[in-house]
Order: sequence, then C-alpha cells, then structure tokens
Amino acid sequence: MADVARLQVQICYAAPGLQVLKDVEVAQGCTIQQAIMESGLLREQPGIDLSVCKVGVFGKLKTLETPLRQRDRIEIYRPLIADPKESRRRRVARQDKAAP
Repeated sequence: MADVARLQVQICYAAPGLQVLKDVEVAQGCTIQQAIMESGLLREQPGIDLSVCKVGVFGKLKTLETPLRQRDRIEIYRPLIADPKESRRRRVARQDKAAP
C-alpha cells in the first residue's frame, strides 16, 4: 500500500497575551477547516469560533473550504472590535480639538 502524500502546514492564531504557532501534518487535499480541526487548536482555545473568525493563508483571505498546499501558513483572524477607519477619524478629531 502506498503512503498517502502528507503536507506540512502551520496554524497561526493570536489574541491579547497569546500567540499560537502549530506545525501540523495533514493529508494532501485537506482543507483549511480540516487542518484546523485536526490541529486540536479549537479544543485548546474554545474562544475561537470559525463561524465568526475569518481565515487566510499568508495574509490573503480564504474560505474554510480552500485546499491546502505544502508549507501553507493558515492564519485565524479575530473579529474587529471597532472599524479602523472610524477609530482613526475619532483620533484625528481629538487631536484637532487639542491643537492650539
């Protein structure tokens, strides 16, 4: 029986005070979601909700059904708390009021 080709991938997740980098070996044809499930990360970090969190590979957004390639780095992104554009507008407005 021939060995099924295996892929080496990495799962990345960060939260305040936490950074997780997990090297995982998965079967060829594995999807992002399957790799995350196989990694055990969801058991270790129950706060991760894949129905809410976006995912990507090397900084590019992907779907959970995206097939993986050798050495892909899967990134799990936390939902934004605030709109970055709106936050910047508020900071600029405060700075303008404070300027003499």
